[in-house]
Amino acid sequence: MFENLSERLSRTLKNISGRGRLTEDNIKETLREVRMALLEADVALPVVRDFVKRVKERAVGIEVSKTLTPGQEFIKIVQAELEAVMGDANEQLDLATQPPAVILMAGLQGAGKTTSVGKLGKMLKERHKKKVLVVSADVYRPAAIKQLETLASEVGVDFFPSSADQNPVDIAKAALDEGKLKFYDVVIVDTAGRLHVDDAMMDEIKDVHHAINPVETLFVVDAMTGQDAANTAKAFNDALALTGVVLTKVDGDARGGAALSVRHITGKPIKFLGVGEKTDALEPFHPDRVASRILGMGDVLSLIEDLERNVDKDKAEKMAKKFKEKKGFDLGDFRDQLQQMKSMGGMMGMMDKLPGMSNLPANVKDNVDDKMFVQMEAIINSMTPRERQRPEIIKGSRKKRIAAGSGTQVQDVNRLLKQFTQMQKMMKKMQKGGMRNMMRQMKGMMPPGGPGGGFMG
Repeated sequence: MFENLSERLSRTLKNISGRGRLTEDNIKETLREVRMALLEADVALPVVRDFVKRVKERAVGIEVSKTLTPGQEFIKIVQAELEAVMGDANEQLDLATQPPAVILMAGLQGAGKTTSVGKLGKMLKERHKKKVLVVSADVYRPAAIKQLETLASEVGVDFFPSSADQNPVDIAKAALDEGKLKFYDVVIVDTAGRLHVDDAMMDEIKDVHHAINPVETLFVVDAMTGQDAANTAKAFNDALALTGVVLTKVDGDARGGAALSVRHITGKPIKFLGVGEKTDALEPFHPDRVASRILGMGDVLSLIEDLERNVDKDKAEKMAKKFKEKKGFDLGDFRDQLQQMKSMGGMMGMMDKLPGMSNLPANVKDNVDDKMFVQMEAIINSMTPRERQRPEIIKGSRKKRIAAGSGTQVQDVNRLLKQFTQMQKMMKKMQKGGMRNMMRQMKGMMPPGGPGGGFMG
C-alpha cells in the first residue's frame, strides 16, 4: 500500500532541500507536486485541497531550526498533516460496557466482512483474552453462514448457528441472548452485503441495529475502491451512525487514497487494516505509523510488535545461547529463521515496514519472492539431521537425493547452500565483533541519508 504515493513524494521532497528558510516561492512547486501525488493516489479532492492549504499555512516563513534542513522541516510538517488527516492516534474498540459487548459489521458485498469477523474474533481472543461468539445474519448468500462457521472453527472462537429461512433481526437477538446466558465478553454480528441506495436492505440493518444496540458498528470497505470507499462509508454513516471503519485488501492497493480520505469525509476513524488473506492479517490502524510508511520512513514499531507476537521465544533464546557460546550456525537454525520470517508475513511484509525501502530499485523488489523461502524450507526438510548440522558433507549424490526429495533441481540446492554460507559468514562476524559491528555493516547497506532514504537532507 502507498507504493506509488511514497515514491512520488520521495522524489518531490528531495527538491526542497538546501534552502535557508521555507518561503511561498520555494515551496510552490513542491506543493503542486504533493497535490498531484495525492490526486494520483485517488485521494478525494476536498481532502487534497484542505491538506495542501494546511501544509502551506504551516510551512511558509518558518525558520528552519539548526538541527534540521529545510527538507526535513518540510517533511515534519507533511507528516504531521498526514497524521491529522487520518486521525491523531489509533482508536481502539470501545468494549467498556456490560458484557457481552456487541459489534455489528456492515458493508457492501465482497468487501471482506465475513473474513474480517473471523480475523477480529481471533484478535480479541488471542491478544485481548476475550470470550467471543460470532453469528451470521446474512440470510441471502447461501454459503455465508457456512463460511463463518468454518472460519470460527479455524480461529478458535464460538459460532452461533443460524439458517437462511430465519429473520436477521431474530438471529441477532437470539445470539445476544446466548451471549448473556453463557457469559461471553463479545458478540460479533456479521450482516449481508448491501448497497446504501437499497432502501429495504438499509431498513433491515437499521432494525438489526436497533434490536441489539451494538457498542461498535464497523463499516467494512475495500481499499481498492479508493475515494469511493470514503463516499460509501459516509452514505452508510448517514443511515447507521458508524463508530469506525475496517479497511480491507490494503495489501493489494498501491495507491492508498481510501486511507487518506475516510476520516475527513466520514468523521469516523479507521480502526483496522486488513493486510492479507491469513486469519491474523488484521492490524490496528495507527495514523502516525502509516504516515511514516507513506514518507518512506518505514514502520519499525509495527515490525517490533510483529516480532514480539510471532517470534518463538524458546527458539530465539536457544539461538542467543548458541551465539554466546560461539557455536556454529547450522541449516537447522537457518530453517528456523525462514519459518519465523514466514509467520511475520514473509519478506515483503517485513520489507514494507523497514526504513528506506521506498528507495530500493524496482528490480531488487521484484527479486524478493516469498515462494523462494517455501522452496528453501522444502530443500532443508529433505536433508538428514547430520547434513543440516554439517552442510560441508553435501556433495554430488546427496545433492541429487535432496533435490529429488524436495521437488527441486540440483542448482536450487547449490543456490541454497551458497546463501547459507553467506549467512554463516555474517553470523561469524557478528560473533567476533558483536552487535555493534553488525549494525555498522547494516548502516553501510542503508540508502544515502540513512533511514528514510535520500530525500531527508
